Amino acid sequence: MPLLKLVPDNTNIDFMRWRNVALALSMIVTIGSIILVVVRGLNLGVDFVGGQMIRATFTQTAPIEDVRERIAALNIGDASIQEFGNPKTLSIRMGLPEGGEEAANAVGTKVRATIAAKYPDAVFAVDTVSGKVSNELYRSGAIAIALSMLGIAIYIWFRFEWQFGVGALTTLFHDVAVTMGFFSLTQLEFNLNVVAAILTIVGYSLNDTVVIYDRIRENMRKYRKMEVIPLLNLSLNETLSRTIVTSLSIMLALLVLLLLGPEVIFGLTVAILIGIFVGTYSSIYISVPMLVWLKVGPDSFVSKSQPAGERVASHNEGF
Repeated sequence: MPLLKLVPDNTNIDFMRWRNVALALSMIVTIGSIILVVVRGLNLGVDFVGGQMIRATFTQTAPIEDVRERIAALNIGDASIQEFGNPKTLSIRMGLPEGGEEAANAVGTKVRATIAAKYPDAVFAVDTVSGKVSNELYRSGAIAIALSMLGIAIYIWFRFEWQFGVGALTTLFHDVAVTMGFFSLTQLEFNLNVVAAILTIVGYSLNDTVVIYDRIRENMRKYRKMEVIPLLNLSLNETLSRTIVTSLSIMLALLVLLLLGPEVIFGLTVAILIGIFVGTYSSIYISVPMLVWLKVGPDSFVSKSQPAGERVASHNEGF
């Protein structure tokens, strides 16, 4: 029985034909995402802003309007109340009141008692984070993402050429910006799970990009006389099967988690799913076209110390 092939061996797609269109689309989406994050902001979870989050799970569809009225009658300040993961669960987020964590615990107890008085079968889960801890978590998360991207760019710079490092860093910035823009647009909660997802996206996008870059480097050494655009298309087509199979297998697993997994990892699953999709696109239409715009050519992997005669001879090898 022949093996199933999602991508035929003789595939010859002209990816580079659409590189300028892809660039324009990517710039629009990236700039739009940045504007969304700056103007609309992120729906930061308790991890980052401090306060208390109570998850109330009911035996029937959550009575969100009744819960809002009951909590408003307590005069405890602004409380964000919304569905969490499924129609039977509510997320009740409250900022830290004056008096710190002890006061927050007292308010949380009052909220739970008020809900339980009308809905005795409700089940509660409570998370409390102090303001100082939340600020440290926010700062540490931002530093972790920035340092991971910078370290990856430096690694690729030394392994390949500086143009490849710039291409990889641009690709990672695009993937992170679009993912955060999605969270700003949908106002899904942005918490430590999502930071972990972004770091995972960075790692996946890097892996996909390095595989393609490695094939480009091999082909540049093998086909000295081939023009850059055809060579990049050849490299992309040669790695396309691996890219499609890897991305689809991961996305299918994530879709199962999204539909059947627990609500506590809902944000993480959504973030990785969006990131894998965007990362697959950017590995093809950002990281590779960047090499064209940065003037990578047949001489990129020819040693500068190689004698002139040998360098000329090397151009006559291969394709």
